[in-house]
Amino acid sequence: MILGRVTGSVHATLGNAHLEGQRLLLVDPVDLGGKPSGKPLVCIDRVEAGPGDLVLVNREGGAARMLLQDERSPVQAVVVAVVDSMQVKI
Repeated sequence: MILGRVTGSVHATLGNAHLEGQRLLLVDPVDLGGKPSGKPLVCIDRVEAGPGDLVLVNREGGAARMLLQDERSPVQAVVVAVVDSMQVKI
């Protein structure tokens, strides 16, 4: 799982038929302190997340295809939860 912040959405005039009807979000990975920690990801949105939301991303193609129930889908990352609050204990 990857913790990330939604920074926008992705729109395409032409797309893969297996992604038809799916909402795509741009998510920046963040560390536990909320600071950027990697390159942005294009993710399928399964939880109606929006810009600014802190989210959990499942970045594993097989599991992503299982969520979509489509073995031929070219999906690698799926937003699976919006994080309402987080407490880190060290």
